[in-house]
Amino acid sequence: MKNRWLIALSAVGIHISIGSVYAWSNFTNPLKQLFGWSDQEVALTFSIAILFLGLSAAFLGHFVEKHGPRKSGLLAAIFFGLGVTGSGLAVALGSKYLLYLFYGVLGGIGLGVGYIAPVSTLVKWFPDRRGLATGLAIMGFGFAAAIASPVMNSLIASVGVQNTFFILGITYFVIMTLSSLYLEKPPEGWLPEGFQEKVKAGKAKPSLDLAQLTANEAVKTRRFWYLWFMLFINVTCGIAVLAVAKPLAVESIGISQTAAAALVGAIGVFNGLGRIGWASASDYIGRPNTYTTFFVLQILIFFLLPNVSIKWLFVVMLTIVYTCYGGGFACIPAYIGDLFGTKQLGAIHGYILTAWAAAGLVGPMFAAYIKDTTGSYEGSLAFFGGLFVIAFIISLLVRIDIRRLRARHESIAYVSAAKES
Repeated sequence: MKNRWLIALSAVGIHISIGSVYAWSNFTNPLKQLFGWSDQEVALTFSIAILFLGLSAAFLGHFVEKHGPRKSGLLAAIFFGLGVTGSGLAVALGSKYLLYLFYGVLGGIGLGVGYIAPVSTLVKWFPDRRGLATGLAIMGFGFAAAIASPVMNSLIASVGVQNTFFILGITYFVIMTLSSLYLEKPPEGWLPEGFQEKVKAGKAKPSLDLAQLTANEAVKTRRFWYLWFMLFINVTCGIAVLAVAKPLAVESIGISQTAAAALVGAIGVFNGLGRIGWASASDYIGRPNTYTTFFVLQILIFFLLPNVSIKWLFVVMLTIVYTCYGGGFACIPAYIGDLFGTKQLGAIHGYILTAWAAAGLVGPMFAAYIKDTTGSYEGSLAFFGGLFVIAFIISLLVRIDIRRLRARHESIAYVSAAKES
């Protein structure tokens, strides 16, 4: 029997590798200086990668369910390793279109498969703590920028952009391959040792699913689209700032390039902490309350941020945004399990991640467009604050659906009990 904590460690290994996409902004200025590309042209690479992350997650979700996490992880290692390594060739040839193909398309496919493969598996290994499980799986993705950002800066300065891609691509391929080889689903009906006894003694509560739906059944429900739009808005706003975090900090509060690079790394730390922290908290306060909290906090921050000139306050506000941003990703799989069951959790998760794909295309490109037309990134922040108001309303609407489903469950349970008596 595999150790579920080592399964979690393997999941982190995969996510730390693919999560390096969050440190993409470290390549922005070097690529602009090398080839004279605009902010939008460089940002498009990142957007394409996130687009194909969502598309591959959606289309290959059923592949993950059918072939299991090991084969899926190895497939992700091949695509992502080839994508990053091939980006070095694109730089050598000075071709932005090859960069879009390798990093954007191939790397993006590796991102999508690698993202969902360990998540659905960990939910099954941790039936007692779904939020914690998904937080563990996705935590590495958020922490990746903190690890990758200084490494990228050091490599770019010492060996150049081209060789940086070569070195990173090979390294990520090795880490992802070794991590994938340990992944495995638990046996059917498996429960952690002593968990059944704790449930009987009232010391633990099993996860109570409101339904057991297939992926194709789930997409026909309102609650699926509520989750989709909440994730879309949370990611659109967060990813827009993430993609331009370094130049935004330099322009807004006048810190140095080195300090801005450190800030990108710090954001990665809080992105990761938000994933494990908020996801664990959601096991206690519930997923609906967690998402409503995300949106209330970010409404306030996005409307206030353009007027902040105090460095420490600017940094604190950004880090709060990224705990919510990371937490939104980490809580979604557990939320899916609550609302749709674990029957096809990986496939449903893949469908919902199309929201990430759409957001990855819209967010960074909109922020770059505002920068190119107005000369500043700050104009987009109020617009994103307005989107969070919409997300807050949706977070209240999903509660109505949940109450209706719970009432139906209680009614069925009452009728069944009456028949038995």
